[in-house]
Amino acid sequence: MSDLEKIKQLRVSTGAGFKDCSSALKESDGDLDKAVEILRVKGISKASKKMSRIANEGVVALSGDKQKISIIEVNCETDFVAKNSDFINFVKELSEINNSVNSNLEKLKTSLMKNKKNVSDNLVDMIAKIGEKITLGRARTLNNENSTNYSYLHTVVKDNLSKLVVIASISSSEKSEKLDLFGKQLCMHIAASNPLSVDINGISKDIVDKEQELITEELKNSWKNEDIAKKISFGKMNKFKEENSLMTQQWVMEPKKKVQDIISELAIKDLKINEFYRLKIGD
Repeated sequence: MSDLEKIKQLRVSTGAGFKDCSSALKESDGDLDKAVEILRVKGISKASKKMSRIANEGVVALSGDKQKISIIEVNCETDFVAKNSDFINFVKELSEINNSVNSNLEKLKTSLMKNKKNVSDNLVDMIAKIGEKITLGRARTLNNENSTNYSYLHTVVKDNLSKLVVIASISSSEKSEKLDLFGKQLCMHIAASNPLSVDINGISKDIVDKEQELITEELKNSWKNEDIAKKISFGKMNKFKEENSLMTQQWVMEPKKKVQDIISELAIKDLKINEFYRLKIGD
């Protein structure tokens, strides 16, 4: 095999550039296996230098079905790379693996991809090839018994990859087009309104405490007497909880009604929103 043929083979197997392949082949005295190892080491070096950079672009990938569904965030530095075909193909395969391991990122990193390398190694290779920091971000799997999953992708990059994805789990003994339409619309509502929880009781105590702290600080400078300040504080907190819990939000498709009103009007047998997850690049 000529040196040129070896370089071509190295480029195909590693994704490295012509100069890097040529240099590695010379360093290995023509040994292809050694050349691959040399490029691997260089790839790690290139990747590590990029890890201090900020990666707040990228895509959210959706995979699964109505019984089990997952999303995962993969970040890069620029929107240009987020649309790169190599990056897209990598994320698509990664997304399917993520669904199979229930969004367990530690298992995901050690899982093998189609090229027989694990995810971590492929990630390093992708960083070296593309020249940007690439990281695995947040991930979530919904897999509730006797429930149906729904999803919505906003600002689609390609196929199942988007800038904003919502998944929601709904249970009901009724299976109908009416339920499916509500599930889709619910995900669209969540994308637009960004609720913190299904109901008021589900809002994190840390978030509630932080909001209360901000309101208290605001009222300190308003020169209100203590009784009036308490009433105002109580009202503001109730408003905050109502506006940030899904059930008490104004329904995006019909703002004069709340989500809980829409559910009552639908009269779908024992309908329950189990959970949802909204994931947007950059948030």
